[in-house]
Amino acid sequence: MAKQIKFTDRAIRALPAPNDGQRAEYADIEQAGLRLRVSPNGVKTFSVLWRIKHGPMERVTLGRFGDVKTEQARQRAESLGGKIAEGANPAELKRQRAAEPVLSNILDRYISDLTEGRTKRTRKAAKEADRTKTIEWANSSRKHIPASMQAKKVSALSQEEIERWHRRVGGYVGNRSLQLLRAALNHAKVTPNPAVGIGLHAETERERFLRPGELPRLFAALANEANPAFRDYFLLALLTGARRANVRTMRWADLDLDQAQWRIPVTKNGQLHNVPLVPEAVSILRGRLEKTPDDEPFVFPSEREESRLGHMSGERRAWLRILDRDELAQLRRRIEAAGRHFELEPGEMLGNALQRARRVARQLRVKTDDARLEDIRIHDLRRTLGSWQARTGASMVIIGKSLGHKSQQATAVYARLDLDPIRESMERATSAMLLAAGAKASASVDQMKDRRARSRRHSRKAYVAAIR
Repeated sequence: MAKQIKFTDRAIRALPAPNDGQRAEYADIEQAGLRLRVSPNGVKTFSVLWRIKHGPMERVTLGRFGDVKTEQARQRAESLGGKIAEGANPAELKRQRAAEPVLSNILDRYISDLTEGRTKRTRKAAKEADRTKTIEWANSSRKHIPASMQAKKVSALSQEEIERWHRRVGGYVGNRSLQLLRAALNHAKVTPNPAVGIGLHAETERERFLRPGELPRLFAALANEANPAFRDYFLLALLTGARRANVRTMRWADLDLDQAQWRIPVTKNGQLHNVPLVPEAVSILRGRLEKTPDDEPFVFPSEREESRLGHMSGERRAWLRILDRDELAQLRRRIEAAGRHFELEPGEMLGNALQRARRVARQLRVKTDDARLEDIRIHDLRRTLGSWQARTGASMVIIGKSLGHKSQQATAVYARLDLDPIRESMERATSAMLLAAGAKASASVDQMKDRRARSRRHSRKAYVAAIR
């Protein structure tokens, strides 16, 4: 039986710990249902106790004395009493909240269902390339949802918090991450969905591609890549201008190396695309073929035996590693130019070496603004081929056909084109790239004066559309 006292901070502070090994319980004489339990080790905890109509006694813990002041406990007990009088059961609501999944569980379930084809999004994406791209989108976008949000119960997520996060991330990444969050909560049938009703950011088209001075840096970093599969993957992405998903899922059955042609059965546009292979691309593929088992269907097989898809993954991490390696090389060169010798330590990880180089550069006050190839993504390799085709005089139609673009204006023309002018344009562009990178002794490149005259005839809008 609870002993009744008037709850005050002083009175509660003076209550002794029970010496019989049992918890002592006290009831407040001013607020019905408010209780205080004192454990044998002296911990004092507020709670509210009441009887459900035609049901058992229920208790809700309010918190420890000290963390919760006496007057706060009394106010909470009064609020709960009002809800109980209206027929609510706070204890049951608390049990439901405890059983409620956190956001990370909902994201796990959604991405798992995406992978297994159990969502509306992947059921609509009948093509393997589309399903792969959807799963990539989900895994990539999830990385931008902060761990603090993912650890929360869904009921604790507010639209204001999500909107602040979306505004902070901004741009394309913020929009894709918000769309993932919205889709995952819809899939879990969360109502109301706190991610609904938040407007997307305006997005600008990317125009980034590798410039002449950046190509030697990329090739040097690729030359030092320990994994030859990733090195070949990025080189083929650059030399073919194909989308990253198509390069990753490239099959030997779709290649004719004697005719220097790659047949992509279905692209993002849902169409067949024939890609002329420049000599450097053929050389890379022949080198891979020599080391590939006869029964291996993929040019870039997965390194994991349990892989469900069978082809490579993890190219994002490899790309960041290549950018890190280039930045480290740039910093080492600048540090040594400033008079300090910088050596890699035996067995030192790339990330640790880069952090150390950044610290030394700061100490020496070395300029590091352009030490990293900023804002370069894997897809920009595709855009780079198109931009170099434009630099070497290719028409917008040829560029669009090379990259497998689909446009209302050019579709009829594309259908009548053969691969010869496309091959010539791609070989001219890749030769120019390799020459700029220092990876080729000579290249057949048209005079820049003529190229500039031709390129000025095209509007900037047409140029951007062609190389995307």
